[in-house]
Amino acid sequence: METLYRSTRESASQTMTSSQAVLQGLTPDGGLFVPVTLPQADFDFDQLAQADYQTVAYEVLKLFFTDYTEAELKGCIQAAYGDQFDDPAIAPVTKHGKQYYLELFHGPTIAFKDLALQILPHLMTTAAKKNQLQAEVVILTATSGDTGKAAMAGFADVDQTKIIVFYPQAGVSAIQKQQMVTQVGDNTYVVAINGNFDDAQTKVKELLNDSELHAQLAANQFQFSSANSINIGRLFPQVAYYVYAYTQLIKQGQLKNGDEVNFSVPTGNFGDILAGYYAKQLGVPIHKLICASNRNNVLTDFFNTGVYNKNREFFLTSSPSMDILVSSNLERLIFYLTGEDPKQTASLMADLQTKGAYTLTPAMRQAVTEFWAGFVTEGQDQHEIHHLYAHHHYTIDPHTAVASAVAKQYQAATKDQRPMVVVSTASPYKFPKAVLAAITGQDHDVDGLAAVDQLHALIKTPIPATVDNLRTAPVRHHQVTEPDAMAAAIKAILKLN
Repeated sequence: METLYRSTRESASQTMTSSQAVLQGLTPDGGLFVPVTLPQADFDFDQLAQADYQTVAYEVLKLFFTDYTEAELKGCIQAAYGDQFDDPAIAPVTKHGKQYYLELFHGPTIAFKDLALQILPHLMTTAAKKNQLQAEVVILTATSGDTGKAAMAGFADVDQTKIIVFYPQAGVSAIQKQQMVTQVGDNTYVVAINGNFDDAQTKVKELLNDSELHAQLAANQFQFSSANSINIGRLFPQVAYYVYAYTQLIKQGQLKNGDEVNFSVPTGNFGDILAGYYAKQLGVPIHKLICASNRNNVLTDFFNTGVYNKNREFFLTSSPSMDILVSSNLERLIFYLTGEDPKQTASLMADLQTKGAYTLTPAMRQAVTEFWAGFVTEGQDQHEIHHLYAHHHYTIDPHTAVASAVAKQYQAATKDQRPMVVVSTASPYKFPKAVLAAITGQDHDVDGLAAVDQLHALIKTPIPATVDNLRTAPVRHHQVTEPDAMAAAIKAILKLN
């Protein structure tokens, strides 16, 4: 059965194929693409427990990308999940204490975004050929730290593409910044902004829907798309690792087919946890998805009160990929909570844009049954890192620590004893200063590679090659701009008149 895509803000009469939606990125009306009808799965988890990651990924992705042939889709998967990962399991599940950790940091940029952004370029170039696209695709992306590097690593020197990444100059870790500004590839461009991630993301979404700019691009044989999780080619590959994690728990004898499991997910833009929501819709026996936030706890308040309000103080934390007040992917969940009503969805999103807030109806609140939400302070985050290292000799990054600590909050509040999988989204070497301070209980006046070396001396875990390579990598990207000047920066990069 073919899976077609529609906008969250328009009637289902306007549809696109999966390859067309991958190329488009964002819907013309500013909404997000969702399947017209959710695909039906009949996973044999016992059989998949014996399969590798690539096989599981195919069984998931064939449901969402139905206009790709089997050969095309398998080719994309094989190219995406190979030797660039330092663990043949791609996304191994390990146990430390009473919790399981789904390690999504074994890819080339040591962050979970690799699981989607290694395959997106292949999905996109295949889609361009399928749709006889002549224009060069310009990937426009806002990043809170990880997406930018992972997207550029995937798209570097890919034919018929350029990628432009905007990041908050003061809102990423030293290693994240170093990874981005040293990125190679003649088609890669990195621009810092004097603002936060929300400023960058809001402007990117605005530019993706700027009809005048689109016309100017088309006249010069360019077409915009996105590598953020608003793109289905980025979102749905993430569903695979939830299915894979469940099958690995079966393989390890930690649960039996049909047993329910919980996932705790460090959540910023809501894409990672939304992939878990889709996995549950496909039949993965997920009981609760734990939405874990840092001090920027707009999502915690949303799930606990039914009010989404971005009008609040913005905090810079040691988990910068979660320093977000406008979670774009939440629109897809809102769409489902309205009963797939595009007008109501559009109205709520208009309220967010004009008033900075919206409120769920009582019926919508009652429909939110899959999620539980909590948040932690910086001190609680550091304590969780310290605890795991001291008691289990396991080192986690600050984002994973948020999810790990909130998982324990959930268990204490509900007494739920189901297996808990913490989604581990980054290597501790990506945030060495924060991890070093948490483990030692002391602030260290070092950052970047100096902090990496001190952390390595302490925990003895091998330094990933992508970090070691930064020692000799020259800085290639120096541009800084204001959010209001992002359009001008794009035009200059593309040499538009």
